[in-house]
This record gives sequence, structure tokens and C-alpha cells, in this order.
Amino acid sequence: MNRLWSIGAWGVAALVGAPLLVVLAALVAPSSGSWAHLKATVLTDYVVNTVLLMLAVGAFAACIGVATAWTIATRDFPGRRLLSWALVLPLAAPAYVVAYVYTDLLEFAGPVQTALRAAGLPALPPIRSLGGAAIVLGLVLYPYVYLLARTAFAVQAAPLFEAALVLGARPRRAFAAIALPAARPAIAGGTALAMMEAVADYGVVEYFGVATFTTGIFRTWFALGDRSAALQLAAWLFVIVAILVLAERAARRGRVGNPVARNMPPPLIRLSRRRGWAAAIGCALPLLLGFAIPLVVLVRYAVIAGDPLLGHRFAGFVQASCGVAGVSALLAALLALFLAYAERLSRRPGTAFAVRTATLGYALPGAMLAVGVLVPLTAIDKSLARFLNAQLDLNAGLLLTGTVAALIFAYLARFLTVAYNACHGGLEKIHLRLDDAARSLGAAPGRVLGEVHVPLMRGAVASAVLLVFIDVMKELPATLILRPFNFETLATRVYRLASDERLAEASTAALAIVLVGVAPALLLGISGTPRSHRPRSPTV
Repeated sequence: MNRLWSIGAWGVAALVGAPLLVVLAALVAPSSGSWAHLKATVLTDYVVNTVLLMLAVGAFAACIGVATAWTIATRDFPGRRLLSWALVLPLAAPAYVVAYVYTDLLEFAGPVQTALRAAGLPALPPIRSLGGAAIVLGLVLYPYVYLLARTAFAVQAAPLFEAALVLGARPRRAFAAIALPAARPAIAGGTALAMMEAVADYGVVEYFGVATFTTGIFRTWFALGDRSAALQLAAWLFVIVAILVLAERAARRGRVGNPVARNMPPPLIRLSRRRGWAAAIGCALPLLLGFAIPLVVLVRYAVIAGDPLLGHRFAGFVQASCGVAGVSALLAALLALFLAYAERLSRRPGTAFAVRTATLGYALPGAMLAVGVLVPLTAIDKSLARFLNAQLDLNAGLLLTGTVAALIFAYLARFLTVAYNACHGGLEKIHLRLDDAARSLGAAPGRVLGEVHVPLMRGAVASAVLLVFIDVMKELPATLILRPFNFETLATRVYRLASDERLAEASTAALAIVLVGVAPALLLGISGTPRSHRPRSPTV
């Protein structure tokens, strides 16, 4: 019986991993004329801009995430409890929405630049640039670093930091020599996630006119009409992502956390009134720039103008978004639960490898996955059309390409990792003795999963559904490439209107996406908040 679960895991891996194999095959495929043109003209720009954007976003997100995480985990100041979970809220705002808002505020004719010129102050640099894209993405993606670093600082680094102070080390030296290295694996993991999201971004870089691999894939596919060249760009993008993942793992090799055993968390350092308010303002600033200001601007635009199709047509956009997001989230949770339980049952390297292959999609940009999905589906459609025409004299047309099913498949390949991590974490908390007890009573593995494990991990499964739901709601590149004709989601509606410089009209759809994403973001922030009821040390 366990063997059947292992075979099923391999089946899921083969299905979900097919787009990746298609993309990797392009590395050894014959080059086309368009590829030679790309190499001679823009490929260097794609590589340089993608790498620079990735490094800039990683550095910016790491600085914000580490600073806020250390302050929240070790200091006591006004508003700390509120900020400890509110700092996660920028994850609810799609990066391209924040980019649209700040472009409108900071462009030459915008209110900020106009006010600076009126006051005789120097103008700000252009927001539509590589640096502007890095700042916008960093403001939205720093919670990845903050979430992991906050837990690492509270559980691992803070007790060691406290011991270093007792031994006479100065705070700055103790932080640099003790606390920061102790939390380095968590910081590296969060930074790598932020960098991968930056590599996968399309909405921000396209709107800011930054030539990266994702914009190159779109231009090659739609403008040049060259499928093979687009696949080769996607393959080289995967090489960059793979190097990033391997570098992150190499940086953490040999660094294993060893939590300090104690009855309670270390005491928070109570800051003086002046330092406390400075810490509160410093921690609130990323939240203000990454979430509050864009939200206020969107609400204002939605009230003043809003989407002209608000009503029945707009309800159709909401229905389409929630429909594909809901189906994708449920399927992803079911597949993730199956994979996590198959790995638990088998405990073999082969099954573990199949699970890792099936959950590789989150490291792949949406544009790359969409290209990898579209190519085999087109080939299958052509073969079916020829067969039906020859055997039944039917002109079937495209049966899979350009359908909602293809779109959902791409979402599953991309976000199955998110659901698996949630389900795997919930399943790990259930002791294996429960499995042994149920199996000794004659229960089959499926019954054990349905009647024992699922009731105990309902929270983890619900988290998986919520997280995949909001990720699908925000996904733009895969939706733009694979969506059916005349199929509009909230994300594509925002993109289409904002690309035409109609931000006020795009505000309604953008606001809907942000509000839908608030619940999962709050769930992440509150569930990982360190304990606040700690003894306080003297004021400093």
C-alpha cells in the first residue's frame, strides 16, 4: 500500500515537473535567428539588469528585515505589539500595484516633485529606473526576511546576545559577532526568497522600462513570435535562479541552529522614551511606505474615480479571479497533503526526491513556467486536432491551449511549494505513534490520513489554501501568457489600465487584490509573533 503512495508522488512530480523539463531542453536545442539577434543586442542587458536587480533587492530587503526583526525581538517600545504583526502587511500588496502608486506620486508632474520644485529643493531621481524598481520591490518583499529573522533572533540569537553582554561585550560587538551569525541561516533564507521574487517579477520592471529576463521573454514571445528563443531565455533565467538557490544553500552549509534551553524567552530591553519613539518610527517607516501610503492612495482614487466598469462587469473580474484562485488553492492543498503523507509513509530517498521535484516550481518565475506549459500543450493540441480530423473529420481546434484548465495547471506548478510547506509543517507536529496505533487497528493509510491527521492539522491545511489563494490572486506573468481569450482577472485588469496610465481607474481592482491579501498576511504575522509577555530589563 505504501508503494502506491510513492508511485503517486512520482506521478505528481512527473506532471508538475514537465514544464521545467521543456524549458531545460531549450538549453541544448538548436538556436534560431532570433536567438542570435538577442545575443548580439540585448542579452547582456538582460543578464546585467537581472543580476543587479536581484542583488539590490536582496540587500535592501535584508537591511529592512534584519533591523526591524532585531528591534521587535529584543526591544520594548511603544507600539511594539502592533508592529510585530503589522510589519508583514506589505506582502498583501502586489509589487506592481505599489509601483503604479509611487510612479503617480513621484513622476515629474506628480505632487511630490511639484512640491519640491515649488520649495526650491532639488528633484528626486527618476522613479522609473533600475534603482526605483529595486526600492519598490524591497519595500514589498522585506517581510520574507523579517518573518524568518524575527523568530531566529527571539529563539536563538537573543539568549546568546544576553550572555555576551553579561560577559562584558559591548552591544554592537555582541550583535555583530554573536547575534547576527546565529541568525544567519534564517536571514539567508529570507533574503533568497526575496531575490527569487525579484527575479520573477514582471509588472514592476515592465512598467519601469527595465530590461530583464522576464520582460525579454514576453517581448520575444509576443513581439518577435519566436517560441524557441523565448524558451532559451527562460532556460537561462532558470540557470540564474538555480545558481542563487545553490549559493544560498552553500552559505548555510555547516551552520545548524542549536536553540538555547531556558524556561522563558530572554527579557526585552526597555528603551527610554526618546529611543523608544525613535524605534517605533523606524519600524513603522517600512510599513508606511510599503503598505499604508499605497493603500491610502488607492482608496482615494477609488472614491474619486474608480473603475468605470464597476458593477456587473467588475463582478465578473472578481468572479474570474476568485474562481481560478479558489480551485487552484483547493487542488494545491490536496496535492500537497498527498505528497507530504506519501513522504511520511515511504521514508525512502526516491520518494523524497519526487517530492522535491514536484515542489520546485516556486523557485521558477511565472513567465518561465507559462512558456514551459504552453509549448507542450500546443503540441498536444496539434496532435489531437490532426487525429480527430483524420479519424472523425472533426475540426476540433485548440482543446487545452488558452483554457482555464491550462491556467490552473500553471498555478499548481508554481504554488504547490507554498501549500506543501504548510501541510508538511502541520504533519510533522503529529507523532508517528498515532500512525502506528491506527495501522495496528487495521486502518488503511488513506483512512488514517482522513480520520486522524486531517482533523489534527486543519489549521495547516487552511493556511495552505489561504496562502495559495492570495498568491494566485496576485500572479501576473503566467496569467497574461496563458489566460483564455477575453478572460480578465483583477491582476490583468490592473495591469491593462495602469499600462495605459489610467491608475485612478485601476485603483478599484488593485484595492480589491490588496484587501483580499490582508487576511493571509495577518495570519502569517500573528502566527509567528514572538511571545510578548516577557520580563523587562532596566531602561536603556
